[in-house]
Amino acid sequence: MATDTRGPVSGEDVASPVGSVDGTRALYGVAGVAGFVALWWAASLVQPAYVLPSPLAVGETFAAEAASGTMGIALGNSVLHWLPGTVVGTTAGVAAGVALAWWSTLDDAASGVVRLLRPVPPLALIGFAIAWLGINHAGAAAIVAVGAFWINFYAAYGGVESVSEDLIDVARSLDVHGSLALLRSVVVPAALPEITTGVRTGIGRCWMLVVAAEIFGVNGIGREILRASNNLRVDVVISYILVLSLAYLIIDAVFRATQRRALKWR
Repeated sequence: MATDTRGPVSGEDVASPVGSVDGTRALYGVAGVAGFVALWWAASLVQPAYVLPSPLAVGETFAAEAASGTMGIALGNSVLHWLPGTVVGTTAGVAAGVALAWWSTLDDAASGVVRLLRPVPPLALIGFAIAWLGINHAGAAAIVAVGAFWINFYAAYGGVESVSEDLIDVARSLDVHGSLALLRSVVVPAALPEITTGVRTGIGRCWMLVVAAEIFGVNGIGREILRASNNLRVDVVISYILVLSLAYLIIDAVFRATQRRALKWR
């Protein structure tokens, strides 16, 4: 019988390198985008240009809008609505969610108000935003902040509620006492994965709200999309949708990298 003289198989021999896995996933992503563009191009061949322009036509329009400066101005205005609205809504939502989940008395006192206001969609508050803040950047940012608040509120609330009582008991046995000390040292770190997931979800949701908030008259990408729709310029509409998509992809990539570094200890 032949003797196997090979040495023990190491983990490196059987495990695929991380780089190759990431490269394969990236290739699949590129292939998916290419397939989508091919289907779009094929569909545009059997549709009028005002219904579905070809990818080439959209690319030419995109370049023209960017070269004219209109696209840059619209994107800048939208960022002025998205950024403060997202930051304020996220901060308030996380703080409220953590507080209500941790202090039951506060939760009981606020539960009625939460149930009353939660079903109200942010766009239903446009009238209040116009009356209180005007048709301006602050009004649009307020609509975005409302949407960010609820997403982050429930993510933080659920994250704190899911923290194991055993973990809290262990912390107490290690001489971590006091409600605030437990919250700061144990509960919030344990709930961070759920909280950061809520933040990431809110980032994308707020881009959607930016477009809707701008339609009522504030300059930005939403306003450009509405103007192009009224003129049956579908190529312009798609161009500004692409701007939104690219902006979100960049922001999401930065956030995911930051999230991985912040939660590296998990």
